[in-house]
Amino acid sequence: MNEFDCTACRTQLHGYLDQALDPAAAAQVSAHLATCAGCAQLHDEYRSLKAAVKRHAAYYPAPPGLAARVSAAVEPAPRTAGRWRSWFAPAFSAAALALAVVLYVATPGGEQPLMDEAVSSHVRSLMGGHLNDVVSSDRHTVKPWFTGKLDFSPPVADYAAQGFPLLGGRLDYLQHQTAAALTYGRAKHVINVFILPTPGADQPRQAQTLRGFNVVSWQADHMRFVLVSDVEKGELEALSRLLGNGA
Repeated sequence: MNEFDCTACRTQLHGYLDQALDPAAAAQVSAHLATCAGCAQLHDEYRSLKAAVKRHAAYYPAPPGLAARVSAAVEPAPRTAGRWRSWFAPAFSAAALALAVVLYVATPGGEQPLMDEAVSSHVRSLMGGHLNDVVSSDRHTVKPWFTGKLDFSPPVADYAAQGFPLLGGRLDYLQHQTAAALTYGRAKHVINVFILPTPGADQPRQAQTLRGFNVVSWQADHMRFVLVSDVEKGELEALSRLLGNGA
């Protein structure tokens, strides 16, 4: 049997997170994560652990003078010093450049973990029967429901007249903090709108595709907005503009 099951997926999760798989294997893992809530949750836990280690692992700088002592210990005789440098300096430069490239490729952008988490949360909300904690198209019902459950007040509006009816809302968890998740409909599609506070400055709207889902994100008034759905990119951007304008 060549079926790519949970066992096969979980043996490759670490390689997937390190971007060490070949394109075919990475595509298999990505497709499985989009349909398996258990493996998607394990993927999120591994990614969070990796990010936490990167942020909090102790860093110990070399003591003063160590570089000079090492250089003195390995410095070749004067007669061969010039030849040694001419042979090995290019090799060291190439190795340093290769290492820099590897580190650059392996280190995700600061926003990418949030986008990945949002897509995983979107998938789980559709699979686990937990799309909404409060089901209503009335903003005066949905918005007060969040009171006391969040330390911020998310903007809530119904855009049924524009073709994006409000379906409800729930609590979610992104980037180690509780977030508001509003749900909107578009024909037979569901759009998740994740909202969480941020101390950062405003950022313009950005669109991308992750694991087959369209994602639109921006930052305004110390709020971070991330929209995820399988609707067309233009439709998702249309809702983002409504949210951004407060229409």
